[in-house]
Amino acid sequence: MPIERGKAVAVVLHDVAPQTWPLYAPFVAALDALGPIPLTLLVVPDYHHRGALTAHPRFRAVIEARIGQGDEVALHGYFHCDDAPLRPNPIDLIRRRLYTHEGEFAALDTHEARDRLERGHALFTQLGWPVNGFVAPAWLLNRTARAALAGLPFLYTSTPTELIRLPEWRPRAAPSLVWSARSAWRRRISRFWNERRLRQSADQDLIRLGLHPVDMHHGEARAFWLRAIRELLPSRQALTKIEWLRRMP
Repeated sequence: MPIERGKAVAVVLHDVAPQTWPLYAPFVAALDALGPIPLTLLVVPDYHHRGALTAHPRFRAVIEARIGQGDEVALHGYFHCDDAPLRPNPIDLIRRRLYTHEGEFAALDTHEARDRLERGHALFTQLGWPVNGFVAPAWLLNRTARAALAGLPFLYTSTPTELIRLPEWRPRAAPSLVWSARSAWRRRISRFWNERRLRQSADQDLIRLGLHPVDMHHGEARAFWLRAIRELLPSRQALTKIEWLRRMP
């Protein structure tokens, strides 16, 4: 099947850090065996406050090698955990405790959000890692955190359904498939939902596959991702998110 003009797939690894890379490494090796598939790596500078990535030279060497192979690094929060106190309303409880405990930018004020964004960007720049994108953990980016992005050198951010070109906040439809793999019932629902989403997204110019470290613990999730990638590659070009955006008018 020939590649359809303008059709692309982006394979995106979330929560990339020294602590999570050992989970990803075998899967990434399996992807490399399929051919050149550039990955978008959402890297966390200090994952769950467990130590800055600068203290992990082997991890840094791996990421630098991946960049050399064509992968993209994007900033994915700074700590990837939500330490801010809950507001006294049920919506906050649902979004920040039931949906996820890791929505770091869901409740930050503009000053704190900007500080973390600037620190993350400065760290990657210091390491010589080109960084164009910022993706908030769990895609939770509140109004004040959005304001913190103004004037910073990021070229895009994203939601579950869109890539957003910065600084003009211009959205591009780009559905993201993602699993919830923490329990058996969630995995059953995820498999059904993602197979349906894959069919529904066939006409989209870009499909994002959003993998998480927890997926690597479960054979059914790993098998789904590999099968989806194999099925999409004959008709879609594998691109990083920034490559795809640069090709768009």
